[in-house]
Amino acid sequence: MSEYIHKSHNVSVLLYHLVCPAKYRRVVFSKDVGEKLKEICLDMTKRYEFVFLEIGTDGDHVHFLIQSVPTYSATKIARVVKSITAREIFHRMPEVKKELWGGEFWSSGYFINTVGKHGNEESISKYVKEQGREKEYKKIYQQQLELNIFDTP
Repeated sequence: MSEYIHKSHNVSVLLYHLVCPAKYRRVVFSKDVGEKLKEICLDMTKRYEFVFLEIGTDGDHVHFLIQSVPTYSATKIARVVKSITAREIFHRMPEVKKELWGGEFWSSGYFINTVGKHGNEESISKYVKEQGREKEYKKIYQQQLELNIFDTP
């Protein structure tokens, strides 16, 4: 489960859904490859400031739910995940490299999306839109009190 990450000048909870397809959409994610991939990702969290909350393999592509800090852009996260996992899978499981004709592990593209912890776009939009309204109402009420609008005869 995601947690608030406290740094010296910020607190954040940034979640990303990253989907990476295998090169040529080859079905390379067997149970063994999926387990190795998860091990590699756990090792990555020791060196980088992101955490893999979930990893799901689906034959020819992988879904990652990643929590990170603001210093990493979505592009940087995708690039680091793809490069390290490809290198390590090929190193630890050379048979996968043969299955991909000795080439690349991931296709060049990917999908990444931010994920909300406390609401969807609509609820956050409404929350932001309503900011300052309470102060506005208090100010109007104070002005009415000063003008004695609420005095009864």
